[in-house]
Amino acid sequence: MDNLLEISGIRHGYNGHLVLNDFSLALPRGEIGCVLGPSGCGKTTALRCIAGFEEITAGRIALNGKEVSHGRGTVPPEQRRIGMVFQDYALFPHLTVAENVGFGLHRIHPDRRARRVAETLDVIGMSHAAARYPHELSGGQQQRVALARALAPQPELLLLDEPFSNLDVDLRERLGLEVRDILKRQDMTAILVTHDQHDAFAIADTIGVMKDGRIEQWGTPYDLYHKPETRFVADFLGQGTFLPGTVLPSGSIRLELGVFKGAVRADWPPDTVVDVLLRPDDILHDDASPLQAQVLHKTFRGAEFLYTLQLPGGGRVMSLVPSHHNHSIGEKIGIRLEIDHLVAFRRESPPDGLFSSGA
Repeated sequence: MDNLLEISGIRHGYNGHLVLNDFSLALPRGEIGCVLGPSGCGKTTALRCIAGFEEITAGRIALNGKEVSHGRGTVPPEQRRIGMVFQDYALFPHLTVAENVGFGLHRIHPDRRARRVAETLDVIGMSHAAARYPHELSGGQQQRVALARALAPQPELLLLDEPFSNLDVDLRERLGLEVRDILKRQDMTAILVTHDQHDAFAIADTIGVMKDGRIEQWGTPYDLYHKPETRFVADFLGQGTFLPGTVLPSGSIRLELGVFKGAVRADWPPDTVVDVLLRPDDILHDDASPLQAQVLHKTFRGAEFLYTLQLPGGGRVMSLVPSHHNHSIGEKIGIRLEIDHLVAFRRESPPDGLFSSGA
């Protein structure tokens, strides 16, 4: 596959503190990638290194097959053909929308610049606002103008730094889908950094979950959610529970809910104690099931309830149930397990129990 961006083992730090350590990823041309992680993990620093704003002390960054950063030096940002959308949009308040979009096109002929500005405003659906000023726009409109300004010079790579963090939940979800559609129609290669998994899932083709300066796992949203390679990735993405289990000689795992196959590593001998990841969509409501669980908590989500259930043996699980099944706290309901991907991690500490990640 033709990778536009390749990052291999880069390191970067401030005042003796290592921020990026063996950070690596590869992004194919035309794909949207996302670096997802908690605050302080180094994701914005990684973006700044890609842009050329920060130098690296080891490793390499290559764009379109050309090395632009390495331990011996760096190509200046203005020579990288990279566009960037900042967290605070960074629009010029004294310039109109059209003037903001055309700001990076001052070196081309005015007629050509005007055409490119008009084309880009049409792409983002903001042609009607060309003569307006940033303070006259909503947050979502300002975000689109910032995107248009980054797209206008036709960069090879677009970088987006927490672009929806200043927007309310409904708007950021809608705008995320719009931004993805715009980037795909432009065949743009892009990288988003965010702490919000909903933004990542809405926009990205591929996501890298980041921890302590490096990518823990790089893959599709589906694989990260259903096939996490580390306990951190499992915890960080989505909601769920860990139930204790025991490895059997057959290579299966015995849980309180039964015996299941899969996810047993070759170096786990029989009787190894493991924690098995269960997502809310693994636990199905079934009135006909002999297995009963007690409702401890419930959260109404419109089309569904998210129930927290206690199993007969004391373990807890979560289940998404259509909201016409409105059960009371303390009531017992029938459940059954339907696991397509059994994910287990060797027990190294007491189980964390319930978790709910990705605010």
